[in-house]
Amino acid sequence: MIEHSALSILLGGFIGAILALTGAGGGILAVPVLVFGLDLSMAQAAPVGLLAVGLSAGVGAVLGLRDGVVRYRAAILVAVAGIVVAPLGLYIAQRVPNPPLALGFSLVLLYVCVRILRKASVDLLREEIAPRAEVMPCLLNAARGRLRWTLPCARALAFTGLFSGLLSGLLGVGGGFVIVPALTRCTNLEIKSITATSLAVIAIVSMGSVTTAALTGTLDWQAGITFGAGSVMGLIGARQIAHRLAGPRLQQAFAVVGMVAALMLGGHALLR
Repeated sequence: MIEHSALSILLGGFIGAILALTGAGGGILAVPVLVFGLDLSMAQAAPVGLLAVGLSAGVGAVLGLRDGVVRYRAAILVAVAGIVVAPLGLYIAQRVPNPPLALGFSLVLLYVCVRILRKASVDLLREEIAPRAEVMPCLLNAARGRLRWTLPCARALAFTGLFSGLLSGLLGVGGGFVIVPALTRCTNLEIKSITATSLAVIAIVSMGSVTTAALTGTLDWQAGITFGAGSVMGLIGARQIAHRLAGPRLQQAFAVVGMVAALMLGGHALLR
């Protein structure tokens, strides 16, 4: 029992460090780590992963609020939309057999990692083209330091929340790999503000999904508490060195690790 708890803390610390070093999308590795490291099913791993990612994201969001880079109105809109549909994803996850659910997760993980790998390669070549501000639905008012709220802006943020919330409940992911690209595409916020706002959304939506899982009795509290505690410690520790290690090369390494995890998870699902 003690060895199992120690392993859970250690694995949680790894996920927390990944979050700190690679950004909001790093938590997608939590479910594969729980499946292979703690021998949980997809349905068991999803809420435990969400608890850990939510706690870690909450720490990052609080630090972002302290620095004044969280766009909290946008975060609330995206989070509310996500909370509405997250229980639906959780409901579906509890009724889908483990192999197809694991296979679906592996495909999503593979897609995300391919995107991260391509973006990191572009960043290394310095060929990234900035999007045109005039086609963005959500623009920052430079004088007030707030987003200009329009119907297209609210619609884009709401759809982002709905999609990320569904994935949150269904696959046990925070949704940063959806939220960060969406905010990059539809706003002209700086990347540090996008990341901090995404972390705020992830924290709120994850805790909503975790609450639903707890009320329905599908959350393994022992694994959740130890894994979550480890993730918070890992995030806080890795933040001290993140500025020295973070960058395209690290993103590429994360993408390769994620692709290997996706192939392992997919192969495991097909062979069972």
